[in-house]
Amino acid sequence: MTIAPSDSALAPALRGYADHKPDHLARLHKIEGQVRGLTRMVDDDRYCIDVLTQITAATHALQEVALGLLDDHIRHCVQEAVRADQDTGETKYAELTIALRRALRL
Repeated sequence: MTIAPSDSALAPALRGYADHKPDHLARLHKIEGQVRGLTRMVDDDRYCIDVLTQITAATHALQEVALGLLDDHIRHCVQEAVRADQDTGETKYAELTIALRRALRL
């Protein structure tokens, strides 16, 4: 199944996550700090299980951001596409299915 290429080059000023952008960015900055902490842990020869625990926490945090973005996409981009016309809606459904398949491989 093929879908149209991403419309990021033709993007409108606001994305589906625009209302939650500050929240997503705050989480991503926190995750960035977690990853820097992981680097320090390995550099400091911390206990393997402690490092793995922190990796799990950072991974879970990233998955939560992904779920938030997915929710925003469904509620904004997909919903608007379905309302616009059937062909556009079908394209967004196909895009959503591909995104879900990627996310479930985590």
